[in-house]
Amino acid sequence: MVDDLRKHLNQLLEKVNGLHCIVITDRDGVPVVRSVTEKAPQLALKPNFISTFGMATDQASKLGLGKNKTIISMYSSYQVIQINKLPLVITFIGSDNCNTGHILALESQIDPYLKDLESVVLDAP
Repeated sequence: MVDDLRKHLNQLLEKVNGLHCIVITDRDGVPVVRSVTEKAPQLALKPNFISTFGMATDQASKLGLGKNKTIISMYSSYQVIQINKLPLVITFIGSDNCNTGHILALESQIDPYLKDLESVVLDAP
C-alpha cells in the first residue's frame, strides 16, 4: 500500500512544475510517506517544522471562521501548503512561482489513499 502511494506521489510531483516534495505526516510531524526531489529544502522536511501546522491550525480555528482546512505560507524562495486531514497532514513544498492552484487540486487525487493510512495512524500506540 505504501509503495503504491509513494509511486502515485512521485507521479503527482512530475505533474506540477516547481513542486519539490509531498509529505504525509501524522499530527506531530512524523513522516508516514513522502516523495522528495533534490530541490526540496531539507530543513523544511524536519518534523519540528512540519509539526508547527498543528499549532497554527488550532490558532486559526479560534478566529471564529470555523475549522481551518489549509494553510499556505509564502517565503522568498518557497511556498509551503499544508492541508488538514487529521489525523494526517499533507505538506507540499514548491518553488515561490509554483502554481498554488495546481497544488491544491492534488488533494482530490491523494484522498483515496488516505483512508488506509488514517487507520494505521489511529491504531499506532
